[in-house]
Amino acid sequence: MKHLEFDGRYAEAILKGRKRATVRLGRKPNLKEGDTVLIHSGGYAIGKAIIERVESKTVGELTDEDAFLDGFSGREELIRALKEHYRYVNDDSTAHVIVFRLVERFDKPVMSSDYAYEGNLPIEIAEKALEHLDLSGEDRKLLELFLKTGSLRKAAYRLGGLNKRYLIRDALRRAYGELKRRGIMGPKV
Repeated sequence: MKHLEFDGRYAEAILKGRKRATVRLGRKPNLKEGDTVLIHSGGYAIGKAIIERVESKTVGELTDEDAFLDGFSGREELIRALKEHYRYVNDDSTAHVIVFRLVERFDKPVMSSDYAYEGNLPIEIAEKALEHLDLSGEDRKLLELFLKTGSLRKAAYRLGGLNKRYLIRDALRRAYGELKRRGIMGPKV
């Protein structure tokens, strides 16, 4: 299952239906209409949603409607929030509007880490991958950096910014898939 992560301050708005979209900058998300995703906020999985639409545009093309769906009072408030979350934001920055419909609210929020990589810890995946797999040079460097720094966040900053977390997550996902295929690791949840 795919995941959509939010800052903890957005949990209530998501659960009450005031926030039905998110605007993400940079690389196009690996999401498409009809995908089911786990919604995470503040380190907890709070529910499941269906992706209704993914639209790419520039920050300059964002509208008040995009802002309203994202839970903001207007376009300017949305852009201020984007500037809080991303290092560089200008009118030419690539933006992706992800519209979703919450289909399940969890009665009790579940720690996000219980869902990542089918319950396996990223550190365990990286260690086992480095020990058992013939990794590409790039994946090896990414997993070694992750283990050296001890966190996705710290490793991403060493790579140039928080928006680089996807590089490490993708390497972990590839490694976990291969470890699972070989029977070295498997689902824990």
